[in-house]
Amino acid sequence: MVDERKEPAVAEVFDPEASDRRASARQRRAKNIVKKLRELFPDAKIVLKYSNTWELLVAVRLSAQCTDKKVNEVTEKLFRKYRALEDYVRASADRKTIEEFENDIKQTGFYKAKAKSILETAKIVTARFGGKVPDTMADLLTLPGIGRKSAIIILGNAYGKKEEGIAVDTHVMRLSQKLGLSQHKDPVKIEQDLMELVPKKDWFFLTYGLIEYGRHICPARKHKECESHPLTKIYPSAAGIWP
Repeated sequence: MVDERKEPAVAEVFDPEASDRRASARQRRAKNIVKKLRELFPDAKIVLKYSNTWELLVAVRLSAQCTDKKVNEVTEKLFRKYRALEDYVRASADRKTIEEFENDIKQTGFYKAKAKSILETAKIVTARFGGKVPDTMADLLTLPGIGRKSAIIILGNAYGKKEEGIAVDTHVMRLSQKLGLSQHKDPVKIEQDLMELVPKKDWFFLTYGLIEYGRHICPARKHKECESHPLTKIYPSAAGIWP
């Protein structure tokens, strides 16, 4: 008679040395990626146009679900019409002026929500912060429509605080997955992965380096030439990964 009893399943044994080797490989890869990005885009920086910290905050808020190019087109006129923080406070005075402001930013999409948060923030910055955009993460996160990514951008570009975190936009998210630096899709978890792999001194640059790479070399759509790209040569598996 045949014994048909199944062999007990063998539990997968965690190999800490293998895990450490993988982590070490990712760190080396991240280091090489940052180095190559600095060679390719030594002057990578924010492309949103602004002349003061308040205008930066407005531009960053408008950039949600909108291209930087379109935001710059809109703010070119907007910043000439609303020249100071007080102009935004006045725009929040009544329904007519609010609707006028909504129309002024309509091309950036989600304009009603953006108008509401920008005009409310103008009043808060005036009343609570003496007319100055706050310079700490904690205070920025109290402002309507300003999340962690926006706060990192404002702190880094306006106040030179470049070690607050890594702003994860769509380019950073996609390329982090493509280059094997993170397996997550959640921006918060991706940022955590990147901060563990990349030295603080490179955090600020990494965002803009990856953005430039995504715009000028490796677009989101599938393309045959990916295997010849500079960062794919560092991580060849990237040629077959399309997040």
